[in-house]
Amino acid sequence: MSQPLPPAGQFPYTRGIYRDMYRTRLWTMRQYAGFGTAEESNRRYRYLLSQGTTGLSVAFDLPTQMGMDSDHPLALGEVGKVGVSICSLADMRVLFDSIELEKVSTSMTINSTASILLALYVLVAREQGADSKKLSGTIQNDILKEYIARGTYIYPPRPAMRIITDLFAWAGREVPEWNTISISGYHIREAGSTAVQEVAFTLANAIAYIEAAVAAGLDIDQFAPRLSFFFNAHNNFLEEIAKFRAARRLYAHLMRDRFGARDPKSSMLRFHTQTAGATLTAQQPDVNVVRVAIQALAAVLGGTQSLHTNSRDEALGLPTEESARIALRTQQIIAHETGITNTVDPLGGAECIEAMTDQIEADARAYLRHIDEMGGTLSAIERGYVQSEIQNAAYDYQRGIERGEITIVGVNKFRQDDAAKIPTFRVDPELERRQVARLREVRASRSATAVAERLTALEAAARGTDNLMPHILDCAASLVTVGEISDCLRTVFGEYQETQ
Repeated sequence: MSQPLPPAGQFPYTRGIYRDMYRTRLWTMRQYAGFGTAEESNRRYRYLLSQGTTGLSVAFDLPTQMGMDSDHPLALGEVGKVGVSICSLADMRVLFDSIELEKVSTSMTINSTASILLALYVLVAREQGADSKKLSGTIQNDILKEYIARGTYIYPPRPAMRIITDLFAWAGREVPEWNTISISGYHIREAGSTAVQEVAFTLANAIAYIEAAVAAGLDIDQFAPRLSFFFNAHNNFLEEIAKFRAARRLYAHLMRDRFGARDPKSSMLRFHTQTAGATLTAQQPDVNVVRVAIQALAAVLGGTQSLHTNSRDEALGLPTEESARIALRTQQIIAHETGITNTVDPLGGAECIEAMTDQIEADARAYLRHIDEMGGTLSAIERGYVQSEIQNAAYDYQRGIERGEITIVGVNKFRQDDAAKIPTFRVDPELERRQVARLREVRASRSATAVAERLTALEAAARGTDNLMPHILDCAASLVTVGEISDCLRTVFGEYQETQ
């Protein structure tokens, strides 16, 4: 480098957003979990907390993500399978039973129905006697990447953006310590993008959210400090470290130079990292422990604020308790046995790291310029540009594996047909029946008049310009279900249909 980089804690934060980084405070150790009913997931959360996790991370099942109750015809066979089923306030109470929400940081991976799940969380916290202004955590709330890479969208992009900006404004008043969005590159990378595309498309989405919030009348320095990000950690160790550093620097310049942010916190890219699920193999699953350790180390050396380590058996099913514990122990070993937390940005200044950081930043900037020329992220998504770029990258990568140009240990090289089997976790099918039964009990116990009144008020707000969050909160407090609230908004906003 021609001149020394500014130290960590100083713009543009290449070396880290805090001066001392992990020397004074470790990253938050989360283990993403959720399955079956609220009771089953609550038991897993309490187990993980007893084993040393420092934050909760909630996985929701597909019906909850898609705004469907557990008795919806399309929910059959999916209830509780890839996350916990939450239909109403009654479920949320059970999910966090005996967990003091004012004392724990909670991340919720939910997008289309994020506003509803945050409302339920706040209501449970208030019932516990917590001060909602002291609640800390993150709601993913990143709908744009759903159109790009994942598919759990409900509404068309523009009304979906309104829901997000309404949540920004409401949360700024009611839950000011809460991260109101986790702008996700993780799923973009899982869909097959390159490291450069992960940075570029994630920051392009961030630009769209920020522009929408500013257009809605929000001050940049009022909401930007609560924006957060979610990145993937892949196997290319040095590239991944450089990727995190490049993203941090590029974001700092975007916030200061493009949006005129004045509060230093507005320019700090704070991010959670999850190790790469797409790299896990069903073949020789114990080898996944090594992959995860390398990926987690890259995230820490890259300066993450929060980390989830995947379990060895996730290519086979939901993690067993033992596998989740080993994944957590991986983080704890990095934190307490390696010594790397004693140095800020340990690899900063290394020639290859700095060159990679510069190159990733330059290439990501080129993507951002092209997206701007197309009219911005929404236009690029609607035209299929971003999706096409990711699909092409995924195709090239898969072809590289098939040709033997890319080695996947245990898959296309170093195979072991007699590899030992490991125990796998299976969700009890009976849990779905129990969840449906509880949903019906909730519907029978509530006031039909109150439900009708709350939904009528929500529909009127959706057709007008009122902030939706107070009405969603009122609905949730009256035991209106996730599906019923979503259906009310579907009536007004319609459903998104992907163009072919």
